[in-house]
Amino acid sequence: MTPTHETGDFMYNGFWSANLSLDGLAALTGNGLLKLTSVNQQDKSHAFYPDPIMFKNSSDGAVHSFSTTFVFATIAEDPALAGPGFTFVIAPRREFPGDWPGYLFGLFNMTNYGNSSNHIFVVEFDTIQNIEVQDIDDNHLGIDVNGLVSLNSSPAGYTENNIPGFRNLSLISGKAMQVWVDYDGVQKQIRVTLAPVNVDKPNTPLLSLSFNLSPIFKETMYVGFSSSTGALSTSHYILGWSFQVNGQAHRLDLSQLPRLPHMKKKQKSVLLTTGLPFICLFFLSILVFAMAYAIRKRRKFAEVLEDWERDFSPHRFKYTDLYVATKGFRDQELLGAGGFGRVYRGVLPTSKIEIAVKRVSHESRQGMRQFIAEIVSIGRLRHRTHCDTSRILPSESQRSRVIKGVAYGLYYLLEGRDQVVIHRDIKASNILLDSELNGRLGDFGLAKLYDHGTDPQSTMWWELWVYSPENTRTARATTSTDVYAFGAFLLEVACGRRPIEVQEEDDVILVEWVFSCWDKGDILEARDPNLETDFVAKEVELVLQLGLLCSQSQPTARPCMRQVVQYLEGDLILEELSSLGISKSGLQFAYHESFIKSIMSDPSSSVKAFSQISSVPNSPLSGGR
Repeated sequence: MTPTHETGDFMYNGFWSANLSLDGLAALTGNGLLKLTSVNQQDKSHAFYPDPIMFKNSSDGAVHSFSTTFVFATIAEDPALAGPGFTFVIAPRREFPGDWPGYLFGLFNMTNYGNSSNHIFVVEFDTIQNIEVQDIDDNHLGIDVNGLVSLNSSPAGYTENNIPGFRNLSLISGKAMQVWVDYDGVQKQIRVTLAPVNVDKPNTPLLSLSFNLSPIFKETMYVGFSSSTGALSTSHYILGWSFQVNGQAHRLDLSQLPRLPHMKKKQKSVLLTTGLPFICLFFLSILVFAMAYAIRKRRKFAEVLEDWERDFSPHRFKYTDLYVATKGFRDQELLGAGGFGRVYRGVLPTSKIEIAVKRVSHESRQGMRQFIAEIVSIGRLRHRTHCDTSRILPSESQRSRVIKGVAYGLYYLLEGRDQVVIHRDIKASNILLDSELNGRLGDFGLAKLYDHGTDPQSTMWWELWVYSPENTRTARATTSTDVYAFGAFLLEVACGRRPIEVQEEDDVILVEWVFSCWDKGDILEARDPNLETDFVAKEVELVLQLGLLCSQSQPTARPCMRQVVQYLEGDLILEELSSLGISKSGLQFAYHESFIKSIMSDPSSSVKAFSQISSVPNSPLSGGR
């Protein structure tokens, strides 16, 4: 059917040579399918009708009634596990600057998520349960406005006409399904209906919501689909699509729709029909050897389920799987080592997901305590930047990418959740880098969770160079202490130097040295000489000044992480440091020369010195891990 721009009336029985606006992974296949996603990980896709459609006669007018129907199918590489779903979306634009690949369906970012200025209407087909947006399960439909917390949602399914009872549907079954989205501009009613492709439209909608879309919609809007990919491969297909304003969407001709690609079926082993006597003799001859090998292997990979795992472990991997993933914990897979254990690189044998495995000795009680704290903290987090490498950062742009990744992760911990998570160990050696040099926060062994507005009561242990001045008085972790530590990290990355360099004559404290460069009017003197001329002066200067701002001795003088992210993204302009009242006295550093030198002469003294404040009284984990 020929599209009519004025009335927003169009129909596609397949997408052969269709004129659509596509970006990201979205593509038209040779057999007429609109394919939204592919096997690429951490990417996004958008497919929109190319012309804007008029939904209102004026900016303050009422939204016209509209109706749409489309046929879709979702095929997961692993039927038991699926990546993110997709959305039908009506938005004032076809591009979404700053949207996060692999996150939020490619529609939002951490800055604009939930803003009323988005003017976005969404029907989500979600195949992952995200507790952060209050998803009801991992197989549901939802109606969203300006964000992804659904105004109404329901598990996928339908009620067939004249047949009582609700029938469940699996969105990742690979079978074609038809959906109808209708808005009554008079009654202000939204209805979403779902059914298998061979079933007539049910009289009872799956979702029904009384909601006035007039404040959300602008006069003209774009209609289309959006999706993103995560670590698991899932493909979304649209087979046909019909839309109309002020009328019922035209009925799709199901006989003309293109065919879905064949799902790969596991090859079944063929039953041996010959040589059975020989096979029996062969198995009998090796039976003793097989039994001995099985007993030896069982003892080697015996599972020891400890009491704390039943209470705190969010997900348990078998030791066998971890042994295979790390190739037997080979030294070649070693990423790093600390006081309580070693961290190995691994690849899970079934899902092929790349992981990091921390191996802790059972004899180390303190190591087990830290290990359990890390499991508990990470088990309650779901964020793309929470996952040390010694990888060199040769360019300023790559360093900036790492800094922004860590800043977003720390913002999520301190301000982006229902509970505050104070990391308490922000430093360069706890930053993980993926293959694309995205910075990710690691090592949650000292992390603590608190409700917003409460006063953290537990004391803490901290690396000397990120020990904020107020900790010399209270030894208590707060969100400001994490910001202070992030400031030290900024200076370390920009300058290429350690926060404290102990020398025979005078110890060099990085924050004071950067301040002296700024005080002389040449803060770029403090930059890493390895950058040579390959850097943008304004960006390096911003990182150095922001590092000083986060290193203020008064916690109230430091910015919050939301402001830090806005400074780094250019959404806020950082004022001159002199106008912010920064002085050398305001950069007081928690540093004691005699204490540092004693630790340099006796490294074990640092553990002894902080043995008192590192304990967590009344903690449910204090009994050993």
